[in-house]
Amino acid sequence: MAVLTPTQPTHRRGDPGPRPSRRVGFSQRLGRWDVKVSPYLYISPFFVLFAITGLFPLGYTAFVSLHDWNLLGGQGDFVGLQNYADVLAQPMFWKTLVNTFSIFVFSSVPQVVLAITIAALLDQNLRAATFWRMGVLVPYVVAPVAVSMIFGRMFADDYGLINELLGLVGIDPVGWHTDRVSSHVAIATMVNFRWTGYNALIFLAAMQAVPRELYEAAVIDGAGRARQFFSVTVPQIRATIIFVVITSTIGGLQIFDEVRMFDPQGLGGPDRDWMTTVVYLYDVAWGNQKSFGRASAIAWLLFLLIVLIGMINFLVTRRISTSGPKGPKVSRRHTRALLAEARRAGTGGGTAGRGAPAPPGGGSPGAPPSFSPTTTTTDREDRR
Repeated sequence: MAVLTPTQPTHRRGDPGPRPSRRVGFSQRLGRWDVKVSPYLYISPFFVLFAITGLFPLGYTAFVSLHDWNLLGGQGDFVGLQNYADVLAQPMFWKTLVNTFSIFVFSSVPQVVLAITIAALLDQNLRAATFWRMGVLVPYVVAPVAVSMIFGRMFADDYGLINELLGLVGIDPVGWHTDRVSSHVAIATMVNFRWTGYNALIFLAAMQAVPRELYEAAVIDGAGRARQFFSVTVPQIRATIIFVVITSTIGGLQIFDEVRMFDPQGLGGPDRDWMTTVVYLYDVAWGNQKSFGRASAIAWLLFLLIVLIGMINFLVTRRISTSGPKGPKVSRRHTRALLAEARRAGTGGGTAGRGAPAPPGGGSPGAPPSFSPTTTTTDREDRR
């Protein structure tokens, strides 16, 4: 039986022998550095700008919130967390926080429902689809101040267009600037007018990414349009729905323009019935108090609230992404017992199988046959 052995190259007397290792030149080192460092340089402008326009103001606001800082007198004494305690002790802060969440509820829920509905309609085979898809984005282009001024006149108590239309159908005029809940509905209408089309385009992009084979399978199964929407579309875009809900929540917590322009004073009415947290922050800093320290404390409390909502977003998104059919849970004690039983079975099988013939190749019973490196070509052909 012929044995194949690797052949070693023989060096003749005149050969120079093995070549010495080549030194890496500066250009090659520069090329390696370019490959390693260039990706970080490409993304560095964003982080530099974020550090200048984001992290530095955030840190400086935290520094101001720990001092008795006045608009006229400048930096004062270090007071620690006293500004935070003063803000949390003011009933107006909690009232503005309730107003902010109330306006968010009246705006976010209808906004998401309308945006999904509009996106589902735009996802159909429409004539001039690009025109209709760009048309829903027009309210977002309009300046927030202009939207607030227009809707402020429409929701006027005495001569507003909305009350005139309600009078035509026999409904008494609504005090949009005197009733707390009505004012929240009016401001939420402005927010919905401006942001519904923007969110509809986000939902439309997610719907167009849904595989069309799912809809074809649903049609074969006899599902109608409504069943396809609730059983195929909504489950496929649920991560996008969570994203839009959380972003609208963050935007709702920062609402300012609509509230500021809803009445001539811009401070939420005589009783501050529609004053939001950001407007309250503005009033504390530039109004009668002129306290930058307490205003910075309000800003940081709002920031912590947004971070909390972001953490909820992360947990919900992670649960959604990992949701699916799961097998039965097995306890660790049961797993250890199964492993110990498997080890005992393996040991007992090896003892009981001493009389069994050894497999070819000299391996242990139950092991895959091993092939020797001295296998010839003729043997391989015979096995074929």
